Amino acid sequence: MLNKLTQTALAIFSVVFLYGQEDKVAPKYSNEFLQIGLGADAMGRANAVVASTESANSGYWNPAGLTKVNKWLEISAMHSEYFAGIAKYDYLGLAKSIDSSSAMGFSFVRFAVDDIPNTTQLIDNSGRIDYDKITTFTAADYAFLFSYARQLPVEGLSVGGNFKIIHRKVGDFAKSWGFGIDAGAQYQRGKHWKHGVMVRDVTSTFNAWIFNLDDEMKEVFAKTGNELPENGMELTLPRIILGSQGKYDLGKKGIYVASELDMALTMDGKRNVLIKSKPFSIDPYLGLEFGYKNLVQLRMGVGNIQKIKDFDDKERLILQPNIGFGLNIKSFYLDYAFTNFDQSVGLYSHVVSLRIKLNKPEPKTEKP
Repeated sequence: MLNKLTQTALAIFSVVFLYGQEDKVAPKYSNEFLQIGLGADAMGRANAVVASTESANSGYWNPAGLTKVNKWLEISAMHSEYFAGIAKYDYLGLAKSIDSSSAMGFSFVRFAVDDIPNTTQLIDNSGRIDYDKITTFTAADYAFLFSYARQLPVEGLSVGGNFKIIHRKVGDFAKSWGFGIDAGAQYQRGKHWKHGVMVRDVTSTFNAWIFNLDDEMKEVFAKTGNELPENGMELTLPRIILGSQGKYDLGKKGIYVASELDMALTMDGKRNVLIKSKPFSIDPYLGLEFGYKNLVQLRMGVGNIQKIKDFDDKERLILQPNIGFGLNIKSFYLDYAFTNFDQSVGLYSHVVSLRIKLNKPEPKTEKP
């Protein structure tokens, strides 16, 4: 029995490894919309939250953090826009404690560009321009994450996982469905230190693409010298994120400071990040938070460190600074982040998110 399991595991590993060698099957940037991040509280800290996340957003960042959700239901929502409002990013998260040691969650993510002009039929067979033939379509990416987390008998240790469904659609021309699994863990050591690990796409995530091109569209591809896309499989390789947070009180008036360093490890070759090599690349990011009790937080962070070339072909190091704040009023959490997604061209984004913690509704009692 053991030999059969070993052979099966080796066979699966071999298939995944072979897929990983083919750039068309395992492109370097696959399902990248799930790497943007969510929640203004995390973005204000440059997304350095893998070790410290403990809210409904944990389903995305590290499902092990869901064990810190101590309310009957927690709801989180965010809407943001990128590229001067062209792209819309929406998120809804739910988390619910099951008992004193386990919790479950659900996350929905949509990243889309709507009302894209389709000009493939703009010019008819006679060479005339007909603007009435311009239509519009939407290119959208969707992700559905189902999460579960549990505290282990080891003090301070929690684990969690996601089963995720991914749907990507480009008008009526192409669509894909994908499935994958994430796994995470958190460990709190003493009063001041937390450590976390998140493995996204731990089994690799498979997206099956189907293209639906009519004869006129195929003719456009041929005349413009573009290769016709074919139905096939796209593989998203694993990404490992390690994080450690230290949190200390400043005096005895409820003021604290917390700092977290995360490092994302990718295994698909060189990326334009701070530490890069052929087998893997490491992208570090640092977050800092000052707070007063659980009422007000001031956040800042640095990430997306990379080198770019100027027009004179000289390299320079750039980074993405982030700042933000949080305000908590009873069960309401309002967070804001001011982030720079592309320092080279000066694109900035304002992100606002809201979280609500709800107690279990009291049963109605009938009056005598």
